[in-house]
Amino acid sequence: MMESEKNIAAETQSSGLRIDIISCVPRLLDSFFDHSILKRAKDAGHAEVVIHDLRDYSIQKQKQIDDYAFGGGAGMVLGIETIARCIRSLQSIRIYDDIIYMTPDGERFQQKMANRLSMSKNLMILCGHYKGIDERVREHFITKEISIGDYVLSGGELPAAVVSDALIRLIPGVLNDETSALTDSFQDNLLAPPVYTRPADFEGWKVPEVLLSGHEKKINDWRMEQSIKRTQERRPDLLQ
Repeated sequence: MMESEKNIAAETQSSGLRIDIISCVPRLLDSFFDHSILKRAKDAGHAEVVIHDLRDYSIQKQKQIDDYAFGGGAGMVLGIETIARCIRSLQSIRIYDDIIYMTPDGERFQQKMANRLSMSKNLMILCGHYKGIDERVREHFITKEISIGDYVLSGGELPAAVVSDALIRLIPGVLNDETSALTDSFQDNLLAPPVYTRPADFEGWKVPEVLLSGHEKKINDWRMEQSIKRTQERRPDLLQ
């Protein structure tokens, strides 16, 4: 058994969502999960993110994980043997609700998808690199492919971090105010309304009077009106 497998087997199971991220440059993700809300979620046992170095599963002497593409062309491809060994090793320890591959040609990541995935127990995320991964990995192991936008990055680590953040903050108990996530942009296909804080008057720029009224229904009605207005102005496609 490899050292990484021993570490996994010895870990205490989180009572919340667990995300296993497979990366060939894992150190890119270290600091992202060690601060702020994500760290608090981990410390409280609401979520657990474990990052796996794909090179740990290579049987090549130089820990090689990529190779040239059949048929020629520029760029290297992450090979199927190492990825299959990693995925199967993780699957031998726990059952995954989804094995996700971060790729520009995947399904566009949206709030509804985040809501759904946040209710999972175990997720695995594979980060692509170079020119991508052997297509047979996608055909035989991947259950869901996700894109965070129509552009290309150097690897799937940042998209994996984005998806993880979006899911973890939705878990009950992670945010100090559990209703906060329910009023975020894109919940109910509306953008969030404007928000204000003290002072109520800054250099003549004043907070709307309704927010100072203490009248809950009027405040809620105003916020809904502002959400609809902002969505019409900035993202009318959401209202369709």
